Amino acid sequence: MKNYLKRKLMVLALMLPISFLMAQDIRVSGTVTDASNGEPLPGVTVLVKGTTNGTITGINGEYELAVPSGSTLVFSSIGYSSQEVGASDAGDITMRTDVTNLDEVVVTGLATSVKRSNLANSVASISSENLTGITNQSTLDGSLSGKFLGADIRANSGAPGGGISMRLRGVTSIFGDQQPLFIVDGVYVDNSTTSLGNNIVSEAAGGGNPSTNQDDATNRIADIDPEDIESIEILKGASAAAIYGSRAAGGVVIITTKRGKSGKAQTSFSQTIGLRSPTQLLGLRDWNQTTVSAVGGASAVTTFNNGGFRDYEAELFDHTRVSRTSRLSVSGGDQKTDFFFGLTVKDEPGLVENTGYAKESIRLNVGHKFNDWIDIYVTNNYINSQTDKGFFNNGNQNRTVGYALAFTYPWQDLSPVNGVYPAAPAGSNVLETVAVTTNREEVNRYIGGITTNVKLITQDDNQLKFVLQAGVDQYALRTTSIFPGTISYFRPASSLGGAAISGSTINTNYNLTASLVHSYFLDNGLSFTTQAGYFLQNFDKNTVITTATGLNGSQTNLSQSANVGVQQIITPQEDQGFFVQEEVNFQDKLIGTIGVRGDKSTNNGDADKLYYYPKASLAINLHEFDFWNIDVLNNFKPRVAYGEAGRFSQFNQRFILTNPQFIGGNAGVSPGNLLGDVDVEPERQSELEVGADIGLMDNRIGLTVNLYNKKIKDVLLQAQNEPSSGFTNRVVNGAELENKGVELGLNATVIQNDNIVWNSTLRWWKNKSKVTKLDVPSFTTGGFAASLGTYLIKEGESATQIVGTYIASECDNCDPDGDGFAVYGNAEPDFQMSWFNSVSYGNFDLTFLWHWKNGGDAINLTTLLYDLAGTTWDYEDTGLDPSGTLNNGDYRASQAFANPAPLIEDAGYIRLREIGLFYTLPSEMIPQLSQVKLGVSGRNLVNIFDYNSYDPEASNFGNNVLANTVEVTPYPASKFINFHLDIKF
Repeated sequence: MKNYLKRKLMVLALMLPISFLMAQDIRVSGTVTDASNGEPLPGVTVLVKGTTNGTITGINGEYELAVPSGSTLVFSSIGYSSQEVGASDAGDITMRTDVTNLDEVVVTGLATSVKRSNLANSVASISSENLTGITNQSTLDGSLSGKFLGADIRANSGAPGGGISMRLRGVTSIFGDQQPLFIVDGVYVDNSTTSLGNNIVSEAAGGGNPSTNQDDATNRIADIDPEDIESIEILKGASAAAIYGSRAAGGVVIITTKRGKSGKAQTSFSQTIGLRSPTQLLGLRDWNQTTVSAVGGASAVTTFNNGGFRDYEAELFDHTRVSRTSRLSVSGGDQKTDFFFGLTVKDEPGLVENTGYAKESIRLNVGHKFNDWIDIYVTNNYINSQTDKGFFNNGNQNRTVGYALAFTYPWQDLSPVNGVYPAAPAGSNVLETVAVTTNREEVNRYIGGITTNVKLITQDDNQLKFVLQAGVDQYALRTTSIFPGTISYFRPASSLGGAAISGSTINTNYNLTASLVHSYFLDNGLSFTTQAGYFLQNFDKNTVITTATGLNGSQTNLSQSANVGVQQIITPQEDQGFFVQEEVNFQDKLIGTIGVRGDKSTNNGDADKLYYYPKASLAINLHEFDFWNIDVLNNFKPRVAYGEAGRFSQFNQRFILTNPQFIGGNAGVSPGNLLGDVDVEPERQSELEVGADIGLMDNRIGLTVNLYNKKIKDVLLQAQNEPSSGFTNRVVNGAELENKGVELGLNATVIQNDNIVWNSTLRWWKNKSKVTKLDVPSFTTGGFAASLGTYLIKEGESATQIVGTYIASECDNCDPDGDGFAVYGNAEPDFQMSWFNSVSYGNFDLTFLWHWKNGGDAINLTTLLYDLAGTTWDYEDTGLDPSGTLNNGDYRASQAFANPAPLIEDAGYIRLREIGLFYTLPSEMIPQLSQVKLGVSGRNLVNIFDYNSYDPEASNFGNNVLANTVEVTPYPASKFINFHLDIKF
């Protein structure tokens, strides 16, 4: 040990660029194949055990390597059990599927990785086969649901082009962004949403909730092409993500894209034709002459008797749209250079006319090994996309499509006459809105990264390398919304006279990380891996939204309008710091890690203050010890991990913002109402995770158990301020939260023989959140009003409880705390479970994924609007009124704005998320091609829920993770059937 410490200090102090070549006595070669089908396995890593000397198999599974005589070779590949073979016995190798993924390599630091069998944290992994190999995915964000433990993922709506909220292991903030950090090939990518500025027309922010994020904007992670991805790793909590410091409070999603493999170049082409249709339509009310007369009068009865009713919902949504996705990739390489080229062209029309999603993505990844001690890997990705989402969600002037549809009656004739649409009696003409309005996002984005490894020392027992990573993420987002002055609700002289909204966002992120990684191996099997480094990250987002009203004639040019207003939001941020981590491994029996990261940021009150985030973990592979003699239990690893992470304060929370205004006839500014905090600090969390990984029957069955306790302190809030100060509110670090959860995973190879292979994975997880400390009085947030249902942040209670007002005469002991609210539910699910299966029989492959979300309540304001209009599809049904005298519609309407209980519903579901059946043609049928595969697949084909609207996942407030269960007339959800042709040359 003394010799180790002495050598370690010398190496780290001197950093001498000395390279020692390993002794090479013999050459080994062979072919690696899949044991189940005999197919060659490209990309298998072949390493001399205990060193970094190795290679990977080529496209035909072949390898060749010079190794020391008497050494041991380790063959490893994702999804297969590793094999250790003596160099003298090396040759042709067969590898079997490993459902436990114990040999999968997982990131544990910014420049290091470790086998899953030695991992002390719960890190979820998703391979390319599970991500896109089952069915065609519209966007990356929507392809993750149900595929890993500990996640609550919700699609904001059924609108094309993406848009989700993702929460990992519970509520980690109240007003902060709870989405995870996304890293693509070492590049820190932006995943924000940018409002389109449509509030001037919808007036959504004027109805009790000031949020302008109600226009269904897209998360920018949707830009990433899922077809480019090789694997995804999800660090769900601080115990695993602490090395990412103040950006890791929401977890970290690490994406690795595909790269070329040594061997003959391979070209792949795939064509997918998809059919999109609505998951569920709500239908018309069960009208009769009496109800028609009561709502619409005599003329409506005449239309009813003549069979002239129109189902406008069906006219708008009940369509089958044809989408197309074309994919071309070329990859290859030799011992020095590898390359991967990918091109995806997607055209996906939406259910509603004039909506849809189109994208072109081009990727070029190139790696080159200059010699034995230096290599470089460069990734390049350009994306161009256009999304037309329509005009949906909340709208307090009845102008959004869904809102106006609630007040559209089937006896009305809204069709145009000589090209002119009639005005609707209430709000807007839904046919006109769909036909003439524009609501578009256009993106041009470049994501590029570079990684260089320089081996400074290469010895059998002592290795030092320098790792340099740099990346840039830059995009230009243009948003365009046009509401012509000719539209019916803008025809009156007193109206806005039309609106044109043009938004421009330029976002530039760049990051740089420099690391030294030192590995040292002792003869007794003890090894040390030390990494230390520095990082710099710069983020700059500049959004300008220009709004024009009073459009002249058919002009939509901003300068041709009567009034123009401009809003600019600039959010610069620079972070830097260091990280140090030590990993100790004793013969794969005891594996310990300790580390710390130090961050400072311009977003903190003190931009020069370092905040430290420590981590420590220990894993014990009991089955590796000599005393272990339980044959059936061939793997048993208890583990414990602790880590801390944070979330930066928002850019404007350290300042006093100003408002423009005229002062004495001159332009000026005045202070805003919010007092910034010059000492504002990041939100901080600590997490303790304990668990175990168990392998049975030669790892044919694998069991994972995780228990965690996550505590968040210094949560940022707004507290009331003394009115005499001139500010009504101030920023404070004023709350603490806690999340406790359980995660269980079961993997099994149910059948594995020469004819059939059946692998199955069962996942079950739950989380409970709690507000453990609140330095301000309890407050409501996330909804529109207590009379409609909202969240209550209160010490000692769940952070996701839903409360509201109540009718005292109809409720006994509804308010035991005397705070004026009754508790009606909780947005957090009771538990979630998914069941994944992959079955191979001959040339057939069947894969499917079921997802069960049990419990979790949502606020259904769509039904309320239809009730108020008297158009609800279940208006005549009964069962809600406790007295049994009123039907459902009348009862809900009678409770409106007093008792929100009828609006708060169980949002649980059971979904067949994905299913795919593929057939690979025998190779002799078309010998000119290396593989031809045909298939049919589906997404969301089976949806079982009692929720009384389009979809229980819909969210009115976009990617607001806390308030993601409030629904107001969303774009309907869709199901997909896809037909596939995959060809490899």
